[in-house]
Amino acid sequence: MRGVTFAYGVGAEPVLRGLDLVVPRGEHLAVVGPSGVGKSTFGGLVAGLLVADAGVVRRGGAVALVPQEAYVFRGTVGENIGYLREHTTPALVTAAAAAVGAAGLVDALGGPYAQVDPGVLSQGERQLLALARTYLAPAAVVVLDEATCHLDPAAEAYAERAFAGRPATTLIVIAHRISSARRADRTLVLDGADTMCGPHAELLAGSPLYRDLAAAWTAVR
Repeated sequence: MRGVTFAYGVGAEPVLRGLDLVVPRGEHLAVVGPSGVGKSTFGGLVAGLLVADAGVVRRGGAVALVPQEAYVFRGTVGENIGYLREHTTPALVTAAAAAVGAAGLVDALGGPYAQVDPGVLSQGERQLLALARTYLAPAAVVVLDEATCHLDPAAEAYAERAFAGRPATTLIVIAHRISSARRADRTLVLDGADTMCGPHAELLAGSPLYRDLAAAWTAVR
């Protein structure tokens, strides 16, 4: 991102203004900040769902974005997980599910050929299927926009580590727990003119907002 500015409408105050950021291939980046600061806007710009009003966004390959509200459709488990990949097999579906911690769910549903009724799945189960789908997709950049918020911390950590360890994958996690920021190589703290990006220890020392967020997350753990 070079000089990226974005506002929701003509004359509106920009949500992001003049943002410069380089995320190297294979890096694990967390994005934090208070509600309404532009975290999901950032994710939408990375994914190409939004177009910057000014500046340039360059992407190193295909991007997959997993939103908070995971989409699951009627069909088989395999069809849901393999939806973003041109050619798939039951073995690939099973391996992707196991990688992100969804193997137990796939087994409980009856395996790759079992039919899925979205209406009977919990929000966490929907998120697990969406994570497995994205893990199997041929995307070089993966954006998780609070895509694990309905999972417990252990399941969230398992899924994030799976994507972080996926070969040649750049992972961007729009985080809702301090543990996500601790796991990342760097964290982007969206804070208007005081936006910073760096590793956890550096941000604790240099960003008052990050210190406040870390303290608040720790307090409600």
